Amino acid sequence: MDTAQLSTEKRGIMEWIESERENLVQFLQELVAIPSDNPPGDCYEIAEHTQKRLQDFQFEDVSLLEVEPEKVKEKGMIRVANVVSKTGFGNGEGPDIVLNSHGDVVAPGSGWTYDPYGGKIVDGKLYGRGAAVSKSDIATYTFATMALRPFADQLSGKVTLAYTFDEEVGGLLGPKWLLDQGHIDPDLAISAGFSYSIVNAHNGCLHLEIKLKGKSAHAAAPHTGHDALEAMTGVLQAIYEYRDTLKEIHSNVPGIDSPAITVGLITGGINTNVVPYECTIRIDRRLIPEEDASKVETEIRRLVERKAGEYEGIRVEIRQVLLAKNFGPTPEDSPLVQTLAANWKEVMKKDEVEIDGIPLYTDGRLFAEAGIPTVLFGAGPRTLLEANGHRADEHVRVDDLVKATQIVALTLYDLLRKNAR
Repeated sequence: MDTAQLSTEKRGIMEWIESERENLVQFLQELVAIPSDNPPGDCYEIAEHTQKRLQDFQFEDVSLLEVEPEKVKEKGMIRVANVVSKTGFGNGEGPDIVLNSHGDVVAPGSGWTYDPYGGKIVDGKLYGRGAAVSKSDIATYTFATMALRPFADQLSGKVTLAYTFDEEVGGLLGPKWLLDQGHIDPDLAISAGFSYSIVNAHNGCLHLEIKLKGKSAHAAAPHTGHDALEAMTGVLQAIYEYRDTLKEIHSNVPGIDSPAITVGLITGGINTNVVPYECTIRIDRRLIPEEDASKVETEIRRLVERKAGEYEGIRVEIRQVLLAKNFGPTPEDSPLVQTLAANWKEVMKKDEVEIDGIPLYTDGRLFAEAGIPTVLFGAGPRTLLEANGHRADEHVRVDDLVKATQIVALTLYDLLRKNAR
């Protein structure tokens, strides 16, 4: 096929998506309207609706896969199901490309100008919780796949839609469960992201619970006890001194700078007139791509144990609450990144796209951990702050939604067309 013919087909894909703008927006509005706050984590309704709509859109292979109740309970959720749809092309010898986005969201909170479940469009922006993170990419990936149908006989491979609903608690019931259970087995992965950069790496995150145990005593005779809160004060000071040293470490990945540590929770004591026999903190340690999570955890454990050992009668308990591993970087010269970048330039009419990392962690890491080349790309702004992600008045620009859908569709076309026989 010559270049002129290829350009004609690509124009056809872009024009079809533009013609479907109203339906694309309506689908996103439907998703925004369904509460899927996590916690509490009852996300079955939105999964069921997503499955039904995919069937309405004439996807033939659509599965609603409910996760075992005991596993859901372990993660503090109520009910979880994943939606998987597989669209085959040609002889199937090309790559299996998974498109993964999540439909669970943080609770709306207060301060909204518009109904967080309303999906109202104002000045070209669609408002609602999940509009940017990341219900928009469920819409983007669905319509990008549909746009390939007129050219199905020229493609070879598979597009797998994997819509999951536990990202806010780590993704282990979503992408990891689907991979472990064999429901998906992709060669390449595109996971939820934004429209103005291709993300090829991100930070990891380690949550630790640190509990110090002492001995209670009456406040009139504090010397007869062992004050866990006093010991925790020393541990906190040591952690904050350690935090200062992290500023000297810098990642080589553009978009990511230094590691970070935050003490996010503290509890202790039972009454004003009692020496605290127990004090607990939870810490969040962000891991740059170059760091090894196990070494970082060992380093923190030794720091805490050493400091707590300076206080008489204090025992230390440390428990890992969460480990989301860092990911990347996926090489910039990989076919996945290069194909996505070329189509970004074509749609956005710009010379260069940023290829960088982000300090967040996402479900994309779970595909990378399985050895699958992975990038993050989808509908959204340049930054979470710009979209009010996880804040009041979260929104996505409708033009960005359409353009992201076009970019993803063209990328799928190129990756599957190159492998057609």
